This record gives sequence, structure tokens and C-alpha cells, in this order.
Amino acid sequence: MIIDDQHYDVILIGSGAGGGTLAAALAAGGKAVLLLERGSVMPLADQNVADVDLFRKDRYHPAEKWFGTDGDPFAPQTIHAIGGNTKIWGGVLERMREQEFAGLALQEGPTPAWGLSYADLAPWYDQAERLYRVHGRSGADPTAPVRFGDYPAAPRPIEPFMVELRAALERQQTHPYDLPLTWSESPVDPSGDAELFGVDTARASATVTVREGARVVQLHVNPSGREVRAVEAVIDGQCWLFRSHQVVLAAGAVATAEILLRSATEHHARGLANGSDQVGRNLMKPQLTSIIQVAAAASSGRYARSLGINDYIWGDKNVDFPLGAIQSGGGVLQDALFAESPPVLSLVSRLMPDFGLEQLASRSITWWAMSPVRPDPHNRVTVRGSRLQIHYAPNNREAHDRLVYRWIDTLKAVEADPLTQVVKPSPTHPRGEAPLSVMGLACGTCRMGSDPATSVVDLQGRSHEVANLWIADASILPSSPLLGPGLTVIAQALRLAETLQGLL
Repeated sequence: MIIDDQHYDVILIGSGAGGGTLAAALAAGGKAVLLLERGSVMPLADQNVADVDLFRKDRYHPAEKWFGTDGDPFAPQTIHAIGGNTKIWGGVLERMREQEFAGLALQEGPTPAWGLSYADLAPWYDQAERLYRVHGRSGADPTAPVRFGDYPAAPRPIEPFMVELRAALERQQTHPYDLPLTWSESPVDPSGDAELFGVDTARASATVTVREGARVVQLHVNPSGREVRAVEAVIDGQCWLFRSHQVVLAAGAVATAEILLRSATEHHARGLANGSDQVGRNLMKPQLTSIIQVAAAASSGRYARSLGINDYIWGDKNVDFPLGAIQSGGGVLQDALFAESPPVLSLVSRLMPDFGLEQLASRSITWWAMSPVRPDPHNRVTVRGSRLQIHYAPNNREAHDRLVYRWIDTLKAVEADPLTQVVKPSPTHPRGEAPLSVMGLACGTCRMGSDPATSVVDLQGRSHEVANLWIADASILPSSPLLGPGLTVIAQALRLAETLQGLL
């Protein structure tokens, strides 16, 4: 074993939306930071895939197997690389709605209150949008929360056929708006992510050390079990020990829980910081269904996401419980989530030659229906020896089904409109649910709260039981955000950075 000579102010584990953002913020304060990332820099060729290879290769799957509820192994779609899952997140960064912080009355029951309000995070949302150069238009979405300024940049231009489709949707009394998207303005790599806006900024500081290929296996505590004294990581086959005043876990909802569970001690028999028995529990993955519409003319199949529709977010004319959100997908040949999520194209894509798949993709317009789920303590991450087990059963399914069918009815009305020339009427709209393997939006396994008996960390993200241990990823979210967790994780990381700056 190798013991690193340096004693850092902060060790960060993970470089995604939470860890990458936090690294940049702490670097700006001159703190000595060690960032440990399991992967390395993703080649540009892999970051910007826009061809049929997206369907042919498991490009965004690490060389490991997890085990599902049925005990069968599966390959997760999750990224071990600088920037983490932000490398394939599609760039949509939405604020949570005010009502979500107080808890929602979903069709199957309530979600918990957060203990925070929208006002607590609003200034950090402002900072997050500036840091990630979010392009959008204030006031375009009637369901959006209060804000006191416009987005940092105007919306990006969208594909001409999407402009026509937007007008067709407006004729059906829906309110499509420009999705708030992070963009880098780089012609080489236009997508925004935590590598560009977080880690690259941190690397420029002389006080930040980034170790790639560092798989953290355990956190070691002092004899009382009240402080982390060392972080153990495997680098190039060798065990290393790193030491710091503060330790921040930001490895993602699954990996953060796994590290804590594997760090069990005499004082933490169920896993480090797990006196509440909540570590690994309450795993949430928003329900996602891809829906295909047939375009009247061919497109490139290579373009970014563009439109959001939240007309059904709080219900519709038949029900008054939340249904969820609709977003346009990116071009089929560059939407990594879509490539993972059929059955709509899964079998076809494996049998069809490249030119046929390209032609099919060029005539496909994709939509995503996204619904929240409730935290369920039986949905959890567990470890058994070297095996990582995911027990997961989706809930709130009736609401999600209503959203899917409500949207298909809207698409049929658009196609029946004689003024609409951009899409073709279709007797069916193929669809497919995102499988268990899609883990990029997972959250909830180390929930935050004021009560140590029911939560893992407090409302700042600090462990109730281990004084110098913090968590800065989506695992701390008490509920599944209606429109995705990305911006909330970034905002919370910036909020945590201020707290840590005051301690060091």
C-alpha cells in the first residue's frame, strides 16, 4: 500500500455534476483539493457519437456487471470518465418547481417534503445557470418557477422542421418552449458538461490535483468512528491511501451508496454513516418512455434536444395529480438514451444494415415522456461480496401511462391537422420504456433531512454521524425531480462549496 505524503483540505470522489462543479468552486477559493475519478478523459470521438455506431456498440457501458431484481446480471449505462454522466446527459438543465420542495401528491401517494424551499436554492440556481452557460428564455414555460432575470444566453436555433412542429403543437393549445440547454459555444465540442465547466477550471488551479483511474474502495475512520481519516483507492492495480480534513462523496446515486456500504466498521456495522439504515434505500429513476413520430421529410438524424411541453405536468382535464413532462429527443443517431431505451428499435437495429438504420433514423422524430416516482425503501442498492445488487420496481405507473397516451393523442391531433405538413399520420406510434440499465438520472440512495433517524445527511449534505463526511450528488435528493436532477445537483454543490469554504 502507498500512503500519499500530502494532506489535502478536501478529497472529492467523483467528477460529475456534483463533484466537478464543487472542484471548480473550491479551486476558486484556493483550497488544496484532491479529485479522485474512477475513469479518465473521454475521447472526443466517444463524446460526439452521431452515427449508427450508437446502436451497434455498448459505448457507454463500463466493463462491469450489476445484478438486477431477478438476480440476472446486466450492463449499466453509466459513465466512468471525467465529467461522469454529464457526458451523455443531453444538456437539459431545469429548475425544480416550487411545489416539489413541499412534497407532491402523486397518484400513488405523497412524496416527502425536502426541508428546503425553492427560495433556499434560487440564488444557487442562478449561479449554476451562469456557470454552465444555460441557453433559454424566461417566461416561455408557464409552469416555470419565479426567477429574477433572464437566462445567461438566448435559446439555440433549432431544426427548421422542429420550428414547424412547434407551431403545429401550439395550434393544439399546448405551450412548447425552448428547453434550457447548456452549451459550450465550441465548434469542436458544443455540449456543456461537468468536465468543461467544472474539472477543466479546477485543473487550471495549482492547488487542485486530479487523479484519474482511481477507484475508491473504502473510507477509513478514526477509532471513534466519527471522522474519516483516509480514503483508499486502487490506481493501476496498487492500493493508495489519501488523507484530508474533509471528504466529499460525489460518485453518483449507486456508487456513493456502494462505497458507504463497503466501508462498514465496528461503529458502522450496516455501512458507514448508515445508522438510519437509509444508505442504498429509496433508489429512484424517473419513468422514461420514448415515443416515435414519422417525419414527412428526411433529416440528418443528428441534432440536439429542443422543445419541452409541460401542459400535463400537474394533470389534465381528467385527473388532478401530476403526470409529468414531455421533451423532444435529440436526433436518433446522437441520443445515447434513446439508443439504450427501445424496444422500438432494439431488435430492428441489430438486424438492419447501416444504410437502412440511417434512413429509418432520418425519418424519426422522438419524444420523451418523463414522470416522477415515489421513494420506496425496498428499491435499493445492496452489496454481497463483490456483487452489486439493484432491487427496483417502478411505481406511479398509472400516471406515467396517462401521460404517454395523452401525448400520443396530441400527436395524432397534430398529424390530422391539414395545416401540418412536417409529419405523417401514423396508425401507431412505437414506444419503449427506458430499462433498468439506464442509471444517469438515478437519485435518492442517501437522502438528506433534518432527522438522523430517517436520513443520511443533513440539509447541507453533511453526514449526521461522520463529522467530516459530505455528499454532493443526486443520492441526497429526497424525491425525484419532475424535470431531472442535473441543475439541482449543480446548485446544491455550489451551496455546499460555500459551506466548506467557511470551515477550511
